[in-house]
Amino acid sequence: MSSGIELFNLKGKKTLITGSSQGIGYALAKGLDAAGAEIILNGRNKDKLDQAAKSLTPKHNLYQLSFDVTNQNDTNKAINKFENEIGPIEILINNAGMQYRTPLEDFPVDMFEQLLKTNISSVFNVSQAVARHMIKRSSGKIINIASVQTSLARPGIAPYTATKGAVGNLTKGMATDWAKYGLQCNAIAPGYFDTPLNAALVSDKDFTAWLEKRTPAGRWGEVEELVGASIFLSSNASNFVNGHTLYVDGGITASL
Repeated sequence: MSSGIELFNLKGKKTLITGSSQGIGYALAKGLDAAGAEIILNGRNKDKLDQAAKSLTPKHNLYQLSFDVTNQNDTNKAINKFENEIGPIEILINNAGMQYRTPLEDFPVDMFEQLLKTNISSVFNVSQAVARHMIKRSSGKIINIASVQTSLARPGIAPYTATKGAVGNLTKGMATDWAKYGLQCNAIAPGYFDTPLNAALVSDKDFTAWLEKRTPAGRWGEVEELVGASIFLSSNASNFVNGHTLYVDGGITASL
């Protein structure tokens, strides 16, 4: 068994990151590549994937796997094809997600359904497809990107909060069902990070002023600050960690 810094070595580990053409997913792709992983970029838009792949300048093998994570058939076909023709997916990071803000009493039903499909059905679809192969190998790491909204709510994003709460509980369910097969299933819950998903809030001076007072660290998070947590949960250092949600939030969930 490895020890010391070698516990965090991801050399040669094929790592699928959904929604990785921008934002948090792209930052995690860069960080895990630097840690030795072979990254599998994913997104629906092939042009964006191509741009991401060109700008990533990877140190290790880089793959692109374009499929719609909200479509179970597409997901199964893409995962099975990759596993059969290229190799095993040893790490999965479910990052794909969306946001929509409006008061709950006015929230459009179609947007509610879209949030459910994008933020929670996608986690089920991709995890199930990948886990079936991991179970045969008695090994695998699954990391779900949750949110500070897994624990906290704010006005205007009730459905988003519901989906991220579901991600946290689905993570516990995955661990409960799959730990016996040698899989570790955990979640990372980012606080408020400067990402395309939060662009409207980042540009809102009043919100930023509130956030700086509300967060003990006193600032927005930078996406690169999520890399360490992802390396830990992807590596042998976390082999006895299961069903856990790791908050990377500058202390916002620890403080009133």
